[in-house]
Amino acid sequence: MICGRRLRLAIPAIIVVLSFFGSILYLLGARSPTSFNTTIHKALEWSQRSSAQGHGHPQPEAGTNDSHPIDDLINDAQSAFRQLLGKRSLTLEQAAWRYRERRGRHPPPGFDAWFAAAAESDAIIVEDFFDRIHHDISPLWGLEPAELRRRSRHHESVIRVRAGNVEIDTAIKGELPHRLRQWTKLVAELSPHIPDLDMPLNTMDESRVLVPWEQVAEYVDTERRGRLFQSIGDTVSEYSGLGPNETATAASPDDHHQDKYDPNWIRSEPTKYWDHFRVACPPDSPARNLSALSSFDVPVDYPSGPSPGYTYNGYVRNFTASQDPCLQPHLRGMHGTFVESISMSTTHDMVPLFGECKLPQNNELLIPGAVYLDDDLTKYSGGKGRGGPWHRKKDGLVWRGVSSGARNKRHNWWHIHRHRFVQMLNGTAISAVEADRTTNQAKTFALVPPDVYDLDVQAQGRLGEWVSSFADVGFVDILCDPPDFYEHWWKGKQRLKTCRFVAPYFSVASEVSMAKQYGFKFLPDVDGNSFSGRYRAFLLSTSLPLKSTIYAEWHDSRLFPWVHFVPFDNSFMDIYGIMDYFLNGHDKEAERIAAEGKTWAEAVLRREDMRLYVWRLLLEYARVIDDNRDRLAFVDDWRA
Repeated sequence: MICGRRLRLAIPAIIVVLSFFGSILYLLGARSPTSFNTTIHKALEWSQRSSAQGHGHPQPEAGTNDSHPIDDLINDAQSAFRQLLGKRSLTLEQAAWRYRERRGRHPPPGFDAWFAAAAESDAIIVEDFFDRIHHDISPLWGLEPAELRRRSRHHESVIRVRAGNVEIDTAIKGELPHRLRQWTKLVAELSPHIPDLDMPLNTMDESRVLVPWEQVAEYVDTERRGRLFQSIGDTVSEYSGLGPNETATAASPDDHHQDKYDPNWIRSEPTKYWDHFRVACPPDSPARNLSALSSFDVPVDYPSGPSPGYTYNGYVRNFTASQDPCLQPHLRGMHGTFVESISMSTTHDMVPLFGECKLPQNNELLIPGAVYLDDDLTKYSGGKGRGGPWHRKKDGLVWRGVSSGARNKRHNWWHIHRHRFVQMLNGTAISAVEADRTTNQAKTFALVPPDVYDLDVQAQGRLGEWVSSFADVGFVDILCDPPDFYEHWWKGKQRLKTCRFVAPYFSVASEVSMAKQYGFKFLPDVDGNSFSGRYRAFLLSTSLPLKSTIYAEWHDSRLFPWVHFVPFDNSFMDIYGIMDYFLNGHDKEAERIAAEGKTWAEAVLRREDMRLYVWRLLLEYARVIDDNRDRLAFVDDWRA
């Protein structure tokens, strides 16, 4: 028995060593006879071909006079990406052991069926891709399973899985919203493989669950202390299911046999959302002890330079940190989420809730956005065509959108991020600031000193002129709160509207369809009320996505900045340096990221990949709400 136990303990280390050498062989060209995907080889071949043809990046010492900071960032990111490609699991045994190595416990029951489906769909399985699931699930281990089920049962909208069937239980009257239709359809595809459960959904744009940092830390510590590898005889492979009083397919308001849970939703004072947010920040973070602005009728506190914590010579190096408002307290007055969101319904209780995006400190369980699951929405995808060859595209940048992101009011609009983005890419507004830094013509931003990004055009006072030569950015609709401030007029047959108080600063731009936007080389993507539903389409296009956001999504662990997209800061101050780099001698680098991003998105952002992600998430969720959760495990590979 002792020898057998020691052998079982030694097996993970042996598997890891074998997996390492197997990965090396795989990267050198060895093919698995049972599971092979050419995408990884395409990525490596592109890298090797680009370097051989002189299209790759020079390999200078970081910080030398001959290298641009972006060269170093791209080189480092490519190296990290190549390392990740070597972690792919090609067999069930590899996947299960890599799960145990990274998670500290056995995979959940049903892991084998999940992996079989992944292999059949030729999915690229890297355990790192699922870090988000475990980050989201981990705090739930701090609550008892029965309590989690109680908190899940009563909600505005719940998908209920019972004996392989799916039903939507919602208080919404009339036709189901697009989000509910798409998510219900997806879960229905998985339901034969999912135990009975209640899946509460957030149908709002804004994320909702903000548990104080100290409480989350306690929950996560409970999960960490409870990890263990049970012996085969102590494991259970069948989920217990719901309790005898929990199996109804609808939650009745007259359910007296269970105590209906009230999350104490906070729906007042949306202008003070920052104060609710900051309690979820670490105690030693810059934002934790900084209160919300008492008024937004003040100038924007625009940073004088980039944050050194997550940047490299002014450019984003750590994209995850760049998304974190806890590290950037200036965002309390520079992002619409913290100015005055369109709607607010927040709780500080740990409530299981599934949603399509969240701030890094929110506690929702992330699932793919409904717009990503529906390619028929041409507004977000642009149709089946995603752009022509790179050399036929315009050497410029295009963006169209509405002035969403916050309630656009007379005394706050210059603090909203989309207003700042549009002004910072408007040559007239930039030139006004260049001519007079105290001007009132560009209230949303300030220019950082010329030596920060070392731009010749800025030193010469021609930044606005230069931006006008490549940027086509504008609002197609300017929202107004209250509506009494709307002004309407006709432009040909099109009826346009704007707000009286922003009319001196913004005009309504002509629409540019998504299909036509693909005719430009550079496609910036910024937040609206929450995440931008165009991001996946941009990644799948032949253009280069430029991404700025404070919102996390399901796919973040599988996308590499500077390899698949170009990140830029939420202050937008680095956008000029980025465009100067790509437009002045680095077109091949831009083409490479665009092409590599498209190839990778076609491999890891498919509907099949979203389906597999939610499948695995629901297996983990079903385990954490199960009364027998500490013994539930997949161990068939150990038996073998």
